Amino acid sequence: MTIKIGRNDPCWCGSGKKYKSCHAAFDDRIKHYANLGHEVPEHSMLKKAEDVEKLKASAKINVAVLDYIEKNIKEGLDTATIDKWVYDITTDMGGIPAPLNYNGYPYSVCTSVNDQVCHGFPSKDVILKSGDIVNVDCSTILDGYFSDSSRMFLIGDVSPEKKKLVEVTKEAMYKGLEATKPWGFLGDMSQAVHDHCYANGYTVVREIGGHGVGFEFHEDPWVGYNEKAGTGMLLVPGFVFTIEPMVNMGKVEIYTDPKNDWEVYTKDHQPSAQWEIMVLVTETGTEVISW
Repeated sequence: MTIKIGRNDPCWCGSGKKYKSCHAAFDDRIKHYANLGHEVPEHSMLKKAEDVEKLKASAKINVAVLDYIEKNIKEGLDTATIDKWVYDITTDMGGIPAPLNYNGYPYSVCTSVNDQVCHGFPSKDVILKSGDIVNVDCSTILDGYFSDSSRMFLIGDVSPEKKKLVEVTKEAMYKGLEATKPWGFLGDMSQAVHDHCYANGYTVVREIGGHGVGFEFHEDPWVGYNEKAGTGMLLVPGFVFTIEPMVNMGKVEIYTDPKNDWEVYTKDHQPSAQWEIMVLVTETGTEVISW
């Protein structure tokens, strides 16, 4: 990283302090890792204190939507109703559903049932049955700031095998969170997720992963869950990204429905599960912004 700012100039972060007494040491530390050959974030990727407050306001809506779904989702419900809930609650609270019309996506939320890995279309024809597992993936825009998280829901009498898949996927996400530390690497998180899933006999989707988030819906870097510890982008305070492993009960291969070029399924049609949290790297650890 090349710093083009004088030590007595105002700091790039907007604090009003001189650079030498604000972020000079921070940038020197990043430059050290860059010189060692590591991928490092640009200043433009980092969120300042005022950005974080805006992200939390956006996430307040996102969490409220998922909380409502958690209280009301049930057997016999069609997933188009979930889409309407998301749109109505989000807009009533002053936000915009981020998925709606994103790259042509026609709904306010993704509802992925059983062997759907992600991007499931809500539909009046998809009626939740006892034994189903479903991921509801919500994203919100408020005042230009994006929040993103998803949860799994068990419908009625779910088999022990599916319950375990859902539980282990959530455990893996939090294993990844535990491994996320300032001045560590994305690969540390990735390997923690990967190892927990594979130790339980599952596979982790390779082609689709998490992402940076906040100023845009999807920001750099792409976040995978099959990487090695000590690799990937350097994690520095102010960096915000999602941990959202997609975990298959069976084989790792997936495919996208050619009819709509959105809905993703496991190739062997075994169940898949996904949990997602939005994480801020802080000076002392991490903070979950949306869940």
